[in-house]
Amino acid sequence: MTEAAPSETRTIVHVLRHGEVHNPSGILYGRLPNFRLSVTGEAQARAVAAALADHDIAHVVASPLERAQQTAGPIAEKHGLEIRTDENLIEAGNEFEGLKVSVGDGALSRPRHWWKLRDPFTPSWGEPYLQIAHRMLAAVNAARVAAAGREAVCVSHQLPVWTLRRFLEGERLWHDPRHRQCSLASLTSLVYEGDTLVDLVYSEPAGASDPTVHGA
Repeated sequence: MTEAAPSETRTIVHVLRHGEVHNPSGILYGRLPNFRLSVTGEAQARAVAAALADHDIAHVVASPLERAQQTAGPIAEKHGLEIRTDENLIEAGNEFEGLKVSVGDGALSRPRHWWKLRDPFTPSWGEPYLQIAHRMLAAVNAARVAAAGREAVCVSHQLPVWTLRRFLEGERLWHDPRHRQCSLASLTSLVYEGDTLVDLVYSEPAGASDPTVHGA
């Protein structure tokens, strides 16, 4: 990362993936409403809040989806803050939303869906990676300004968080989803000196999880 002058204001933006979701049917729920945290997900949200309890959190903002708002809840409560909402943090759009996409018995095994997979680089089945990266960066920059000199938390979803990280690290945006380093309730913490990103730190205060779990 780029070095900045030591006199500049240091601000940290923690980009948080929400906790585990109650999804007994095993579908890719995407932006569908009424998908809330499971009991485990609620515990993960509390674990992150405990990990950030002694941090100087000044701003908490979340995707409008219920699971993200729930994950933000314990953090905002611990710091006496209101949860703000930013549409730029929402889950990525996906043509397979509402379907099972597990290997062998899901939508991917049906020929009528194969045309959606024609371009893995944009990708053809959903929101373009570059668009995701740009809107996530806009959300992060807004949070950085709101919490200048302190710390902010932005609660989002697996693909948007991972796409943002790859964009900031100068990596190609298309990737193998099985290799994402973005566990449930994980933190991708962005350290800024002024408006310059100087460090990126990944942590798992609620423990590791399988990156192939659908729904993000």
